[in-house]
Amino acid sequence: MLNRFQFARLRSFRRAVKIDEQSSRPQVAGARVVCIASGKGGTGKSVMATNLAVHRARLGERVLLVDFDAGLANAHLLLGLAPKFDLGHVLDGQASAREALVEGPAGVRLLSGGVGRQSLVNPTRRELDRLFRALRPLENDFDLILIDHGAGVGYSTIAHLAATSTLLLVTNHEVTALSDGYAIYKRATVVNPDIRVGLVVNRAPDEHLAMAAWDRFRGAANRFLGHHPELVGWVPADTAVAQSVQLREPVLLSFPESEAARALVKVAAWTPLEHARTTSAFYEKARRALR
Repeated sequence: MLNRFQFARLRSFRRAVKIDEQSSRPQVAGARVVCIASGKGGTGKSVMATNLAVHRARLGERVLLVDFDAGLANAHLLLGLAPKFDLGHVLDGQASAREALVEGPAGVRLLSGGVGRQSLVNPTRRELDRLFRALRPLENDFDLILIDHGAGVGYSTIAHLAATSTLLLVTNHEVTALSDGYAIYKRATVVNPDIRVGLVVNRAPDEHLAMAAWDRFRGAANRFLGHHPELVGWVPADTAVAQSVQLREPVLLSFPESEAARALVKVAAWTPLEHARTTSAFYEKARRALR
């Protein structure tokens, strides 16, 4: 039978072992990660991503926007920034992910995708694994990470979609945009059956056309897949957006009372943005999806 001294030592040992076990377990990152994608170019996806990032930052969140467009990045232009480093530098080991960040409006941090970087256009599985591993520490530094994907379904996009819990799908009322957006939605739900997808009809001439586009999308998805995304809302075509692009300033800041700005605020209030966490670190899941 243990005496009081031996019992105290045993209890202390067990406590130390428990603490050591807890510290050795992988820590789930605090950041919520949301992918933003579209089936084709020209839907205004990057404009939406930059404005959502700014709005959420103005609400007091630590927001990171990652421009994952394959060598055709433009988020830095829309935010009026000139980054010294980008994803290509991180991939090549010329800068760490944290060193590549630049601060933008409202305190948003941007990791630029780089322009004309061939290494980002068609990266190998090994290169993506190395890049995802480099990006993993950023999850501990932010409340919300928005990933702006290039148009289409590239290898990196598929890995991201397999890892995320939340996808914001941007389309417009045109038939080609709806068709390509449907292809993204179908692929996302195949690689990640539990993914929550919200659809935004962007640059719509009016509400009637926006809702007609939503009805077509929902009808096709129900017919061929047996399910459909949520309708987050619609954003009207607005000359204020084009003017804000020329000013290199998000429309929420340059023309906050415009119709587009008011609609974007409503999109940014989509409830799943508050709960976009995964059971393990996002980029660890993305790395596993590469295998």
